[in-house]
Amino acid sequence: MSGPNPSDRSLRWSQLLELLAENGRLTVEDATQRLGVSAATVRRDFTSLADQQLATRTHGGIVATSVAYDLPTRYRQVVGKDAKQRIADAAANRIAAGAVVGINGGTTTTAIARVLGGRPQLAQSGGEPLTIVTNALNIAAEMVLRPHIRTICIGGVARRESYELHGPFAARFLEDIRMDVLILGVNAVTADGGAQCRHLGEAGISAEMVKRSETVLVVAGAEKLTSSALARICPITDVAVIVTDTAADPESVAALRDAGVEVDLV
Repeated sequence: MSGPNPSDRSLRWSQLLELLAENGRLTVEDATQRLGVSAATVRRDFTSLADQQLATRTHGGIVATSVAYDLPTRYRQVVGKDAKQRIADAAANRIAAGAVVGINGGTTTTAIARVLGGRPQLAQSGGEPLTIVTNALNIAAEMVLRPHIRTICIGGVARRESYELHGPFAARFLEDIRMDVLILGVNAVTADGGAQCRHLGEAGISAEMVKRSETVLVVAGAEKLTSSALARICPITDVAVIVTDTAADPESVAALRDAGVEVDLV
């Protein structure tokens, strides 16, 4: 008889950590329902995550440690992969050949960058490449290998949790940059609260990128339309388009559209 598949376990752990990063705590019952596995399996996974200092075990569940809450992007599985990929494809389809595109860090923006990286036709026929301006080290590292893309990496202090660069050097660099489109990943976006994220430094750099972009395109899973986060990046009036998935709350979508934002449900 064969034992459990290690890749299945790794996928579950990644999904559990993603849920924990979003909610701060997770019960056995919640995890069982979300992952579709037995309570015994979830309890073993919780214990393993606690043993690795990725979460703190509690009676009936786990709570986030600082490590689990800001887990580096490369260790975080994209939960709802199909929805994220639809968002990535739809956002990439809005990019014109030869455009200058700003991209901040995050799992959704990384997926978009990969789609753009696989489209050499986005280089203009006259030879002008697609230009990616990013403060995310992981995105820059992937894009620099693409011959049809000119990669500009904004300098600054790197956060190990997200690979994003921030600080005064990053802001100073942006003073002389102009972008056609900013693809902006967020932790929350609402009609009243605008685009938001969890980290003050990242919010500051994203806000600078907003100021220097002709069009701001926010990419966000449905859950982020009913969430809030610590720091506002920009008011909703600065956002032209939001690409989200079809599970989005209808009232939230209506409020965003009433605020003048184009909401693309994919």
